[in-house]
Amino acid sequence: SPVAETFRVIQGAMSEEYVRTTQGVFQFELSGEEGGTWYIDLKTKGGSAGFGKPPVTADVVMNMSSADFVKMFT
Repeated sequence: SPVAETFRVIQGAMSEEYVRTTQGVFQFELSGEEGGTWYIDLKTKGGSAGFGKPPVTADVVMNMSSADFVKMFT
């Protein structure tokens, strides 16, 4: 699925350097196919990304369609 694959790629690209320089947690409220809550955590040690609520409070919450999310990251 496009959204899950995008998050797999993001997770694979995580590094301590990205976490150290970004220090932000992004929550995505997606509508449409594969909708739901997804997140990218670039604040917690090691970083993480995936389905569900982030492990800590999000600094930014974005609402968009899953199609627009995939377009934004590709």
